[in-house]
Amino acid sequence: MSTQNIIFLCFVLYTALIFLVMWLSSRRSAGNDAFFRGNRKSPWPVVAYGMLGASLSGVTFMSVPGGVYYGDFTYMPMVFGYVVGYVVIAFLLLPLYYKLNLTSIYSYLDQRFGGTSEKTGSLFFILSRLLGSALRMYLVVFVLYELVFRSWGIPFWMPAVLFITLILLYTLRGGVKTVVWTDTLQTTFLLVAAIATVVAILKNMDMSIPELLSASADDGYTRVWETDVNHPKYYWKQIVSGAFITITMTGLDQDMMQKNLTCKTLRDAQKNVLTSSLLFVVVNLIFLTLGAALVYYGTHTPGFEMPLGADGKVLGDKIFPVIAESLGGFTLVCFVLGMVAAGYSSADGTLTALTTTLCYDFLHFDKRENVDERQQIRYRKMVHVGFAMLYLLVIIAFRPFHDDSLINILFDIAGFTYGPLLGLYAFGLFTKWKVRDRLVPVVAIVSPVVCYLLKLYSATLFGGYQLGFELLLLNGLLTFIGLVIIRKRS
Repeated sequence: MSTQNIIFLCFVLYTALIFLVMWLSSRRSAGNDAFFRGNRKSPWPVVAYGMLGASLSGVTFMSVPGGVYYGDFTYMPMVFGYVVGYVVIAFLLLPLYYKLNLTSIYSYLDQRFGGTSEKTGSLFFILSRLLGSALRMYLVVFVLYELVFRSWGIPFWMPAVLFITLILLYTLRGGVKTVVWTDTLQTTFLLVAAIATVVAILKNMDMSIPELLSASADDGYTRVWETDVNHPKYYWKQIVSGAFITITMTGLDQDMMQKNLTCKTLRDAQKNVLTSSLLFVVVNLIFLTLGAALVYYGTHTPGFEMPLGADGKVLGDKIFPVIAESLGGFTLVCFVLGMVAAGYSSADGTLTALTTTLCYDFLHFDKRENVDERQQIRYRKMVHVGFAMLYLLVIIAFRPFHDDSLINILFDIAGFTYGPLLGLYAFGLFTKWKVRDRLVPVVAIVSPVVCYLLKLYSATLFGGYQLGFELLLLNGLLTFIGLVIIRKRS
């Protein structure tokens, strides 16, 4: 059997497994409460473990190991910052969400400021998640296209359509109740793929992990702390940015929090978040070790050539698939299963969360007592299909622009789109002021625009200092200041 046929068979078998999980999780309950809230019966250990896969996605699976070639282990301080962010989520945001019994977390903005603020927050989430998650999915489709579908003469858009259609089918009925359980499957395959690849490379190079890390350190690929204050990856900037990225991209993100809110109690949800934070450190160390193994293999194997772009630079996102293909056999199978798992994980929860946000923050399912559940289910399915189509368009449209490590692109998007959410929630939680609700969209648009200009000219304006991931914090601060300006005086 050819390599392409093996990969495609793995894809088919994993997809069948996902649909089996969907059937088992939704066969007894497929109403709106199951779709939006998981009937509030999800076991917290299952949610905690599954959130690893949802947080990792295809970008961590590909770009973090590939990024070791250019960024060493300097991603790790940001991971330490993530832990701080998870603590804030557990003891500040989760109690608020459970106290208000929220389904969409942006309903808080309606209660605190008004309907325009709620819709503003929802729109920024929709924009951020639609772009960010679609690009994560794009990476998976891109790799499988390069490994399988290109050799069959199939155009790029066809596997993209296939993936989106399958995800739509298995989330359309069960929603978040299904996603909580499929995430556990996806996490497992992501970790198995990473560990199996490291083991295969160590065996191929006849090395142990300590020997590998020592050799990688000699080559300069395991440096953790960037001490140049002007560098975008200066370690304090990474730690602070990591904390706020987690607070916003998890704590203020409907996709991530919707899974947390399926836990039975607040205490269970807090245990879930704190456990996830510690596991996340371990898992990222595994993926950085994988990156070291991949880079060492690629630079020390006679006759092996690193994948290069048109400009002659090594393509970080292609290192993993090219080496997996060269190793062949079991390693290639594990890689493909990990990629497929990452692809599904990138999109299933997001589609559910986008549908929830539109249904609750714009269609107001919780306030329309004159519409019975059967009608709401019909509207929900229409919205779900609509977002799937938008998702597909973003994936196809990005194809000509893929020339950088996607993890950097995704954090740039987060910096611009989650910043206003950070400012809105900080203002709501730490002040008692009201605002002129109709002016909130103006503030939420002006702040990212100012941040974009500052990012373009930061080196010139600040004596060589370059804005990195801390752009998110600056964006939130400018939004907060803007809300102070438009507060009601009475």
